[in-house]
Amino acid sequence: MVTYKVSFRTGSAEYAGTDSYVYCTLVGEFGESLRTSLDDWLQVDLERGTVDCYDIASSQDLGTIWFVELEVNRLPLADYLSLLQDYWFCCSVTVQSPSGETYHFPCYRWLENCTVRIREGTAKRFRDDRLGTFQSHRQAELRERQQLYRWKDWAPNVPRHIDAESLDDLPVDLTFNFKKEQNMKYNLAKAVGVLRLKRFVNMFGESWTTVEDFENIFWKVTSPIAVFTREHWKEDWLFGYQFLNGLNPVLIRKCDRIPANFPVTDAMVRVSLGRSSLEQEMKNGKIFIVDYKMLDGIPPNVIKGVQQYLAAPICLLHLNKQNQMMPIAIQLKQTPGGDNPIFLPSDAELDWLLAKMWVRSSDYLQATLITHLLKTHLIAESFSVATLRQLPSVHPIYKLLVPHARYTMHINTTARLSLLDRGGVIPRAFGIGIEGTHTLFQKEFLAMTYQSLCLPERLEHLGVKDLKDYYYKDDGLLVWCAIHSFVTSIVTFYYENDQEVAKDPELQAWIRDITEVGLHNVKNSGFPSSLNTRMELCKFVTMVIFNCSAQHAAINNAQYDWEAWVPNAPISMRKPPPTIKGTVTMQHIMESLPDIIQSCTQMALAWALSRPQPGMRKLGDYEEYFTEEAAKALIRKFQEELKSIDRVIRKRNQGLILKYEYLIPETIENSITS
Repeated sequence: MVTYKVSFRTGSAEYAGTDSYVYCTLVGEFGESLRTSLDDWLQVDLERGTVDCYDIASSQDLGTIWFVELEVNRLPLADYLSLLQDYWFCCSVTVQSPSGETYHFPCYRWLENCTVRIREGTAKRFRDDRLGTFQSHRQAELRERQQLYRWKDWAPNVPRHIDAESLDDLPVDLTFNFKKEQNMKYNLAKAVGVLRLKRFVNMFGESWTTVEDFENIFWKVTSPIAVFTREHWKEDWLFGYQFLNGLNPVLIRKCDRIPANFPVTDAMVRVSLGRSSLEQEMKNGKIFIVDYKMLDGIPPNVIKGVQQYLAAPICLLHLNKQNQMMPIAIQLKQTPGGDNPIFLPSDAELDWLLAKMWVRSSDYLQATLITHLLKTHLIAESFSVATLRQLPSVHPIYKLLVPHARYTMHINTTARLSLLDRGGVIPRAFGIGIEGTHTLFQKEFLAMTYQSLCLPERLEHLGVKDLKDYYYKDDGLLVWCAIHSFVTSIVTFYYENDQEVAKDPELQAWIRDITEVGLHNVKNSGFPSSLNTRMELCKFVTMVIFNCSAQHAAINNAQYDWEAWVPNAPISMRKPPPTIKGTVTMQHIMESLPDIIQSCTQMALAWALSRPQPGMRKLGDYEEYFTEEAAKALIRKFQEELKSIDRVIRKRNQGLILKYEYLIPETIENSITS
């Protein structure tokens, strides 16, 4: 008789332990061990956060251990007594042979009333598995996953998502743990409760009467940036600064030629440019532009019978000698004409203020719906579903990407129900309703390119890669390069040459499932439908990881700072854009800004979504999906590089009035969970 020492690590999440009957069988190259119960009357078994050790006997030496087979059975009376499900979260199993060899089996799954075979953790590509047993296991795992994780169309010409109408439809491995779920519900309930209290205590009627009235919902706001914004939001330099380091730092681009539909002249901007001209400043690389043309033609919302209004502004900016990004001209609609004046800093104070508020409101909508929801959340779901459907758990790229899919399907399903449903937050508060949101998604999705999701290429395309004090750009490139270096080290460790990439059938099925199915094979987008070189693979995987972690952090974590003072980023506008100059009054501005309910909703939403989440796993946390020491060493090197970036950013921030902290690696979550 041969005895193996086997350790089982149970997760630390709420309810990760189990009272179910659990049996284990070791499967090796020479046979199987005895089926062994993990119930020990002398100890409490498989409790949350524990490592439990057992002896498992075999009638013969099993040789190399290939699989750990786990059988999990509910208590016999559980169904009769209508007890709750009793899942067990098994993190991993470690087997030590009598000869001293150690085998690691990553699991990281919730198990209940099932029998599973967990593969030994060494990463293997398809071509590495020559034995029929391993090939069959890969194929069976993918068949099971493809039945479990199915694609579903949500709306025409938007990314496909997982087939789940509600959270109950999601496989348990995709859902929040109990503590995170309760925290999310608590935050939302608290936000709504405070919203109602503020309405009851402070407000009479539906509209604000003065800008100072927004102080009534600016309770206990401790964010230094939010407080600074409240005090300086009218100032042109802070307006321009936000295009670089604020809520939506992805739209600004260098202007080499004034668009034909934006007839700005030298005479209009003479006060702003002094003795120079537009042409000269463009040659000097000092003129920039932000264009919200995608909002043109989008139907605005109607909230409880009250018409809301949209604009599609174009904003021209000048980088002055003090290195401040100053707005110098704003046109609120795309088509020039007598009813579409170009607003200037030299105009009447309220005319200019309202024009800037229209830009900020448009920026809020574009940031929330496109930069955040479409281009991180929904795109990440396509990446995640394809990864689960096409790459077996032993595949090195699966091990590399699965931590970046954690909870994404849960938060997105919640968003589709609570934000985008007919009774959700968007139709109840946003300037764009459900119909308009779908139209905007479709326009942006069909125009989206692979280049636009790759930070270095996007910055190059926009002409802003050399822009100073653009901290989103500076920090983003540091993180992008660190991810790319790490991905390259992993890819080149497992793939010796380009041919091995091109001939990996699972890898090719994965990229096709993303681009041809999840992303609908968007025309002229540049997304690859095959991966033929290691370099192509490294770039694509880097793009996936960056957008599922750092890019989301840069947008999500900025929400409360820049949205808490509602006039700085209005969720909607209740009067149409002005058509002539010289008529704007403060009453007109207050009637244009969001009403009391909309303002409270904006505050509550930003507060709930921006809060740190329990159980956060930061960028670089790969748990024990990789078991080879060489791969672990590469992970540790990546983690050290992220710590170095962390120190660089914190040192830089010491000298800043407005600290840019959204891309500090310590605060970047590995996946999209909020």
